Amino acid sequence: MSLKIKGWRKITKWAVWSALGVLLLGFFIRVATFEANYYGEKEGSERAVAERVNEEGELIEVEPTEDEARQYTVAPDRPRYLTIEKLGINKARILPMGVNDKGELDTPNNIFDVGWYEASGKPGLGGTMIIDGHNGGPHVLGVFKSLPSLAEGDIITVERGDGVIYNYKVVESTTVALSESDEYMATAARSPERGKESVTLISCTGEWSQQQGTYLSRQFVRAVLADGN
Repeated sequence: MSLKIKGWRKITKWAVWSALGVLLLGFFIRVATFEANYYGEKEGSERAVAERVNEEGELIEVEPTEDEARQYTVAPDRPRYLTIEKLGINKARILPMGVNDKGELDTPNNIFDVGWYEASGKPGLGGTMIIDGHNGGPHVLGVFKSLPSLAEGDIITVERGDGVIYNYKVVESTTVALSESDEYMATAARSPERGKESVTLISCTGEWSQQQGTYLSRQFVRAVLADGN
């Protein structure tokens, strides 16, 4: 009897381990099949990454900290900071910008930064710098919210990457309809006073068009290098 029970226990033990082996084998086969199908479906697509700010083109409405502004650097001959005391702008970062897919002058993602068109002039080297910025985002007013209030004689200060500071005196402030702004860019890209280095600041202004997704006017402020620079 004892021999029979012992033999039965061996058979039972073998059967249990065999069943477990079959289950594990089936599990690994299913996992392998799932992975093969999953990666086959994802072939050629981008892998998931951590969510990035502004991935959908949304504006950043958080003002850079003093440390972030201080740590921002550019080449010695490029514009680094913009200061306009009248507007309460103190060392706004000047980011190099190009044009977008539509051939339009690009603007920074952060509404508290300004953009310098790289193909325009450089401070201290003659020519005309073109600098643009936002008047606001969906919820917060931007760096150039009060740009239309600049008037003749007001001072615009640009600090270069090497720390040299240049002051420009406003000589003209013009509001241009959106439909005419592209044509006006030819004027904005040259000095308002022949032979003098200058800077032109540009921002949106006027009424908002929900249909066009933009403001219906552009503000152009033109200034020339002040005496003593």
